[in-house]
Amino acid sequence: VLAIALALERFIALSKDRVLPPDFISGLTDAWNEDPSGAEAIEFCNESDSVAGHIFKAGVARAEFGHEAVEKAIEDVGSREADKLKRSLRPLSIIAAISPLLGLLGTVYGMIDAFGEVSSGHGTTQTALLATGIYEALVTTATGLTIAIPIMVVHYMLNARIDSFVDD
Repeated sequence: VLAIALALERFIALSKDRVLPPDFISGLTDAWNEDPSGAEAIEFCNESDSVAGHIFKAGVARAEFGHEAVEKAIEDVGSREADKLKRSLRPLSIIAAISPLLGLLGTVYGMIDAFGEVSSGHGTTQTALLATGIYEALVTTATGLTIAIPIMVVHYMLNARIDSFVDD
């Protein structure tokens, strides 16, 4: 349930309009043309409250130092923003990694319980006890994998989405 909630939140938060709003570049260009000092462009970037706004704000703030300083500032902040976006996927990767381990742990405990029952020899047939225990143990493994596999797919999809934003 937590993974589904996190995935939905990330799909919403990582929409293209939130990372790079559709009219951002034209608005930034207009703000720069209105005030070549960059104050209006910095204000525009602050108002956009987007990843692109953070990145270009750094470039505009370094405009007086030349093209190389602008490029370096944009690269540095862009790299940090990309890392922030990828860090936001960590909870999903943790759930995807831990789910099969929890399933395996359930399997181990189930097998311990099954062999414990068989070794104590409680009146029923040994094979039936062992089969029941193995069945219960394997259900926990299947549950862990059933949770982990879709979460990993979603994680990779969101990671690819972030990579496409970085490319843009």
